[in-house]
Amino acid sequence: MEAMPNCPKCNSEYTYEDGELYICPECAYEWSKNQDVTEDEFVVKDSNGVILQNGDTVMVIKDLKLKGSSSSIKSGTKVKNIKLVDEDHNIDCKIDGFGAMGLKSEFVKKI
Repeated sequence: MEAMPNCPKCNSEYTYEDGELYICPECAYEWSKNQDVTEDEFVVKDSNGVILQNGDTVMVIKDLKLKGSSSSIKSGTKVKNIKLVDEDHNIDCKIDGFGAMGLKSEFVKKI
């Protein structure tokens, strides 16, 4: 039986494999079996825990009020071609009718 590697994020010994991924049940970190993982790897997950990548299309899951405006982004709005950033808002995007803005990943789901 093959020994599972410890989690690179929290060093837990309770990792398990699921298809082509190793998963840590303690911190929910996922990494590929074929990938060398560095501690500095930037991972953004949506509200369901699905890993997001640059260029993905997501849907807003909650009405979001815009600062300095009386309008809001309605639940169900599709956002195409997102860009991931390591800031307080981890998604940069353009939304039709609103323009460029930053979103937090906990308010979107991947479609």
